[in-house]
Amino acid sequence: MLRAAGVGLGDEVVVPAFGNVEVAQAVTMAGALPVFADIDPVTYCIDPSAVEAAVTSRTAAVVVVHRFGRPADIARLHGVGQRRGLLVLEQGESEVPYDEVAQRRERAAYLDAKLRGVRTPDGGDGHTYQQYIVRVPGNGRPDRDAFARAVRARGVEARVPVKTPVHRLPEFRRCVALPETERAADETLALPVDAGLTKRDMQRIVGACNALGGLLQPAF
Repeated sequence: MLRAAGVGLGDEVVVPAFGNVEVAQAVTMAGALPVFADIDPVTYCIDPSAVEAAVTSRTAAVVVVHRFGRPADIARLHGVGQRRGLLVLEQGESEVPYDEVAQRRERAAYLDAKLRGVRTPDGGDGHTYQQYIVRVPGNGRPDRDAFARAVRARGVEARVPVKTPVHRLPEFRRCVALPETERAADETLALPVDAGLTKRDMQRIVGACNALGGLLQPAF
């Protein structure tokens, strides 16, 4: 898409650093330079204000990646594109099958109501819960990685969604301030929310997580 739009040598393309190294790689394969912008801490998608702040006279495009089943603020991002003369490209995720969305939302609502000691996701704007992402604050107490190990030991599949932001990888290392990206990479954890989970499965997830709740600082 970048090449077809005429993006190439000497151009800059604004991209998120939270996951999807393939996006930055695609920019370099087109001959352009990836410029990393911070994310919105609620949606985990690229922040329109951060995009606008990253724009220079060389910026040709922005690549928007929808994240975890929650869409980016595409209206505001198109507004930035129109004001600054940028091409806005969207990179989607593999979609949740339509007949599973309601079941995932039901399981997410159960976790929202029952979980303690972690920050549950904001379910607004048509969230399909491709992944159910919680935040595990550190604050000098057991951190996200310790929490993940503990719930796995109790039989719950817990996965770190983004282990290393792209701007920390050797091939794309940049000296850039991305505080929300850094915080999300350090705190986020994906808990099971698949449509096939039974009520007993959901109770086991809650029990395993809440057993650690007293070890964590309150999540505000």
